Amino acid sequence: MHFGGIYEDEIVGKAYDKRLLGRFVRYLRPYRRLVVLSLLLLPLIAAAKLAQPWLLKLAIDNHIVSGRMEGLPFLSLSYFALIIGDGLLTYLEIYLLQYLGQRVMFDLRVDLFSHIHRLSASFFDRTPTGGLVTRVTSDVEVLGEMFTAGIISIVGDVLVLAGIVGIMLWMNLKLSLVTFTVLPLLLYIVFTFRTRMRTSFREVRARLSNLNSFLAESIGGMAVVQLFNRQAAEQREFTRLNAAYRDANLPVITWDAALFAAVEALSSVAVGLIVWYGGGEIIRGTLTFGALVAFIQYIEKFFAPIRDLSAKYSIMQGAMAALERIFGLLDVEKDSDLPGFRSLAGIESPLMGGGRGEGEPSPIQTIEFRDVWFAYNGDDYVLKAFNLTIRRGEKLALVGETGGGKTTVTRLLSRFYEVSKGSILIDGRDIREIPLDELRGRIGVVLQEPFLFTGSIRYNISLGDEAAGQRVERAAEMVGADRFIRNLPNGFDEEVRERGSNLSVGERQLISFARAVAFDPEILVLDEATSSVDTASERLIQEGLTGLLAGRTSLVVAHRLSTVRDADRIVVIHKGEKAEEGSHEELMARQGLYYRLYQLQFRD
Repeated sequence: MHFGGIYEDEIVGKAYDKRLLGRFVRYLRPYRRLVVLSLLLLPLIAAAKLAQPWLLKLAIDNHIVSGRMEGLPFLSLSYFALIIGDGLLTYLEIYLLQYLGQRVMFDLRVDLFSHIHRLSASFFDRTPTGGLVTRVTSDVEVLGEMFTAGIISIVGDVLVLAGIVGIMLWMNLKLSLVTFTVLPLLLYIVFTFRTRMRTSFREVRARLSNLNSFLAESIGGMAVVQLFNRQAAEQREFTRLNAAYRDANLPVITWDAALFAAVEALSSVAVGLIVWYGGGEIIRGTLTFGALVAFIQYIEKFFAPIRDLSAKYSIMQGAMAALERIFGLLDVEKDSDLPGFRSLAGIESPLMGGGRGEGEPSPIQTIEFRDVWFAYNGDDYVLKAFNLTIRRGEKLALVGETGGGKTTVTRLLSRFYEVSKGSILIDGRDIREIPLDELRGRIGVVLQEPFLFTGSIRYNISLGDEAAGQRVERAAEMVGADRFIRNLPNGFDEEVRERGSNLSVGERQLISFARAVAFDPEILVLDEATSSVDTASERLIQEGLTGLLAGRTSLVVAHRLSTVRDADRIVVIHKGEKAEEGSHEELMARQGLYYRLYQLQFRD
């Protein structure tokens, strides 16, 4: 199944790069007023915190020690006012940061989701779905935590720390220098922990992605797991990935706890130094008792943000690791068009709803594969020097052994993959010069494995498109899907469960046929589209397609040769090369590859 390295997500990242935050700051620009307001609150919060120990000093030295009560009530009220003001300002600050974080996360998720929709099929071939889900959800959520207790609040902590240092140096230079002797050791510990915590956080994000990828596939393939009694094996693999995620978190917990404990210990040492040296200064008469109390208060406020630094640093490191992964995904190159691409121009098309209006693309006359080579990996070519011309209104069938390259031809036409060598031309123009949306908008594809979304049958046929929505019932009638749909309790409004589990495989395929018809394609691609339907359903589809294919270009990939006998042309692909070409009768008369394939299927 998937054991081995498929779910071993890369632990990406390099040494801390300010470009990460530089790119992230772009998402703050639309909300710069909120950022400015948050920054303006920080000096007020810092001032409220710094004034509290000073008021205690004044109360002790000017009133309590001397026994003078006048003025003490005012200082007490001022002290309580500062506490209330500090609390209200802090509440407003946290609210603004939370609100700002949610807005930025919303924008980032939208960008990620939009970007994912523009990635090539080859990207999804090598990238587990769970890893993408982790980036859009969990990794972005980590950035929200950064707003709450990180990126901006650190500015407030710096202001408080700078203010405390300034006040302490002004109050008593010698006592301040004695107190700050612990700072070099503190800085050494913080910077030593930094690189190790960063590495650990990268691994945590990668292991979580691995776990989500495994869960997505295991739950999606639950029927296969149960049918083949693979529950125990799946449990072992989940236990392995879960343990890897747990073990990746252990170093983070260790470094986080160690940093907090180190800061706490150094804080106590600093208080001890204040009591030792400050007590001597009081005895010598060079320091007041109120100043000593204020020093103790200030040093506690000094180490409070540093104690929080362990938590904030953990959050920031997690956010940096998440940013690496998020921007790594955003940096993946999207499907693109060649420079100078332009729309096809014209006035008419044989589409279901009638002709096109002026200025809309003209009907496609020819599709040409010119010396096309393609390989999914390296030089292992699936198609080799492939040449084919399809004319307007022609029904062309591709047949051959499994893995010969038939489906690859249809994928290249829709530009799910780009040709390795050669070119594909529509009316003489390289398809990479045609806007991708327009190209795919003119091609209707029905895959061998139909995919249905959660929602009504009507939505699954129209996919929310207004124009397609007006043709839903007519499209269903043309492919014979309306017969079973109208027998459902809610008809076209019947709800489809996840992956269409409440419908048979054949019914899901009929809905996918109706979807292709509803979007009124000029080119119709059927990739093993009738392999999942029974003979009766296939006969209904063939009857519907007879009228649908009139005046259209169609490309049919099939293993069941009975479905392509009426094709205008049949192309036999063998080992990536065009081996034979002609009508059913012509190919049977040659008694070549097609003849042998036909005999194998109908020899009984």
